[in-house]
Amino acid sequence: MSEPREGTGSRSGARAGGCGAPAVPSAAPPGDRHAGAGGGLIRALGLWDSTLLVIGLVIGSAVFLVTGGSSGVARLLPSPGLLILGWVAGGVLSFAGALVYAELGAALPRAGGQYVFLREAYGDLTGFLYGWTLFAVIHTGTLAALAVGYARYFGLFVPALGTGRVLASVPLLGHTLSISAGQLNAVAVIVFLSIVNYFGVKEGSLFQGIVTVVKIVSFAGFMLLGMAIGKGSWSHLAPPAGATQGAGAAGLGAGAFILSMVAMLWAYEGWNNITFTAGEIKDPERNLPLSLIFGMSAITLIYVGMNLVYLYAMPIGDMFSSETIGEAAAGRLFGPTGSTLMSLCVLLSVFGCISATVISGPRVFYAMAKDGLFFRQIAAVHPRHRTPTKAILWQCLWSSALCLSGTYDQLYTFVIFAAVLFYALAGASVIVLRRRHPEWPRPYRTWGYPATPILYVAICVIVLGNTLISQPKESGWGLAILACGLPAYLYWSRRKGDSAAAVGAPGPAAVAPGTPRGPA
Repeated sequence: MSEPREGTGSRSGARAGGCGAPAVPSAAPPGDRHAGAGGGLIRALGLWDSTLLVIGLVIGSAVFLVTGGSSGVARLLPSPGLLILGWVAGGVLSFAGALVYAELGAALPRAGGQYVFLREAYGDLTGFLYGWTLFAVIHTGTLAALAVGYARYFGLFVPALGTGRVLASVPLLGHTLSISAGQLNAVAVIVFLSIVNYFGVKEGSLFQGIVTVVKIVSFAGFMLLGMAIGKGSWSHLAPPAGATQGAGAAGLGAGAFILSMVAMLWAYEGWNNITFTAGEIKDPERNLPLSLIFGMSAITLIYVGMNLVYLYAMPIGDMFSSETIGEAAAGRLFGPTGSTLMSLCVLLSVFGCISATVISGPRVFYAMAKDGLFFRQIAAVHPRHRTPTKAILWQCLWSSALCLSGTYDQLYTFVIFAAVLFYALAGASVIVLRRRHPEWPRPYRTWGYPATPILYVAICVIVLGNTLISQPKESGWGLAILACGLPAYLYWSRRKGDSAAAVGAPGPAAVAPGTPRGPA
């Protein structure tokens, strides 16, 4: 029996200007214009695979770092009850976004996910600018930062392969480019995981799933053993006398809570990437929403549970000076050995996040190429492994280059504003598409609509405002990077038009009205 294949669709006749054209009968569901055509991606990911992918995409190193330190959320919310409430609120707010994406993904279950949502709601330009920024910095920069972070922790166990060992310093354009063993280690990890995913999405997700299960087990072990035999105290969970002491200027007001939410929402960030793989999920109308619901529920429980153990291990005031809160708490509970094992847990967690990130990104670049809005060869699918091999290769090359450049952190800071802007637009797109295309099948409808998408967009707007106020220069540079995509869009859209004219492409009359378009 052949594997179910991913589908592609074509733009709505009304949007393409095909008014009054008779629809061509088709047995395929809306948006499945190439369903059954050989050589495409295959639907190989089940509910279990997809749920583990959501967890792997989100949980990296943030849960070990965000709570503690001089600028951590414990300092902003210097009360055990407020701290736990903050992590619960972060999970609930992220869950609201996941519910919105669940409807979009079930209605448009095709490769590219958020790129497809933005393109269908606002047109090619918006979709392209998102994909452009994703490739240039957002996704590849995240991948580079994760890989170098992994190398830093790896260096604790094997110093010769850590970021502290500089191998060469090269003068370049008035600056010195330093290459460390850790950067080469980071590149090696990206290359290794790209090779694993080259041989099939099922193989890649199986490997990633195993890593994620081991990661979850390590979290569960830390939480259970920490509370059962760890040298902590439940008295740490009682509200401290004079809770505002040491809290700094942030105090306990609404401003402090908003700042803490910004940090926590970034800790929960990454769940939207599961929609990138929608074209390879079996029964996506059911499994995509469920994977987001199950995955975000598990992540919230893990984050809240880990912070309860941190509080059990130390008073909240001690967290202000603990930048690596995970290792500090493990050291308090189990001694030096516990701290070392926690560092190993962080290493494993980041490795699993890298693996999941390597899987998701290429599907967006593949979708753009299928739409004629990126290099055509990136749309190539391996005839045997059925993976977007050229997209995987380009992601590997560019993220590796960012690792070696050492500029990934700065570049990513530049595009935070743009990234949140696209989150807000995607959240609003569920309202736009319901109004524009009420006839589309929607196997899953967002709970609490329209309040849920409005809440999610409002959160994004608050984060946007905070980013603009706290990082005006970086936000400006981010918009400049976004603007650089305009000439690229004009180039590819012109090439797309020339190619269609050259081959005598059929016009909108061949497309059933109301049918979403694009690759799956």
